[in-house]
Amino acid sequence: PEVVVERVRPVQRLGFGQKPALYRPHPLYDNFGPIKPRTAAVAALKLSADVHYALFFGFIRAYKGLDMLLKAWADPRLAALPVKLLVAGEFYEDAAPYEAIIQKYDLESRLVRATDFIPNERVADYFCAADIVLQPYKSATQSGVSQVAYHFERPMLVTDVGGLAELIPNGEVGYVVPPTAAAIADALVDFFTHPEKQALFEAGTRRVKQQFSWPVMVAALKEVAASQ
Repeated sequence: PEVVVERVRPVQRLGFGQKPALYRPHPLYDNFGPIKPRTAAVAALKLSADVHYALFFGFIRAYKGLDMLLKAWADPRLAALPVKLLVAGEFYEDAAPYEAIIQKYDLESRLVRATDFIPNERVADYFCAADIVLQPYKSATQSGVSQVAYHFERPMLVTDVGGLAELIPNGEVGYVVPPTAAAIADALVDFFTHPEKQALFEAGTRRVKQQFSWPVMVAALKEVAASQ
C-alpha cells in the first residue's frame, strides 16, 4: 500500500465538476491477518523481548525520510534507552547514503534490518512486534502504512507533510511533528520515556480506526449514489 488521494486537494481539481463527490479515507488494510500478541511476533522475528522497537516499514525511497530518521536515531537520549529501529522494506534506490549515515553515527548495533522482500504473511509480525510505527516522510499525500498500523492498533509518528496529519490525531494515536530529525527525536524520547503513552495511543487507535471500516466506505458509496 502506498498512496491515496489527499483530502485537501479541492474536489474541482479532481475533474468532478458539479458531480456529487464525497471524501472518505481508504479503509483499513485488514488483509494481513489478525493482531498477534507481541511476544509471538517478537519470537517469530527472532528478536529480543527485552528491547522496544520502532518500525519503519515499506519501500525505501528518498521522499520517505529514512535518512532523516537515522539522524534522529543518533540522538544520545535514544542511544541511552533499550530501543532499536526496525527497518523493514526493500531499497528502491542506492543504499550507500543510508549506509554512510549508519557508519557515521555508529548505529549498526541499534538497528534491525529486514531489507529484503517481505511477504504478506510476515507483515503482522513486524507491526505487532513494534511499539510505534514511524512515517518520517519529507513529502507525501497519505500513506497506506497508516491504515495497516491502524488495523494492528499501533501508535504512530508521522511528519506534518501532505495529508499525513489528516488521519493521525496528534496526541490521540501518536505524534505529528515537523519534518526534522530534531523533532522526530524529541517525540521518540517522549514516547519511550513515558511508558503509559503506548497504552493511551493504542486505545486511541481502537477508537479512531472505526471510521476507516469497510462498512463506512460502503455507506459513503451508497450516499453518493443516492444523491444523483
